[in-house]
Amino acid sequence: MSRPVPLLVLLLLSLWLAACYGVRFGFMEDGQWVGACADDAGLWQCQVRATLGLMIHWRVLAWVALSAALLGFLVPGRIGTGLAVLALLFALPALVLYTASLAVFALVIAALRLVRTPRPA
Repeated sequence: MSRPVPLLVLLLLSLWLAACYGVRFGFMEDGQWVGACADDAGLWQCQVRATLGLMIHWRVLAWVALSAALLGFLVPGRIGTGLAVLALLFALPALVLYTASLAVFALVIAALRLVRTPRPA
């Protein structure tokens, strides 16, 4: 029988998901920031927004999540579990920020790794 995922981890992942949606709707899609960055692209907020846009375009978050999930699935022990949690931390913003095609695989692989029963020693 597998051990249950701690409630604290689920709570933190839920808060992380809410923060990712906040970034999407409050920063990336908000008309205020679109207008401000069109007027003065030199603002540091606009630079962050542009960098995040390039990361979305090149699917950086999704590829990092998928790589960490695959490594976490193959590596045994606590290191594999840590890589799976890291993959979840990158997969959630990738899902929210328009790269769901790759991130959904990372999310499923990481979740399968977290619920997998440990092998007897």
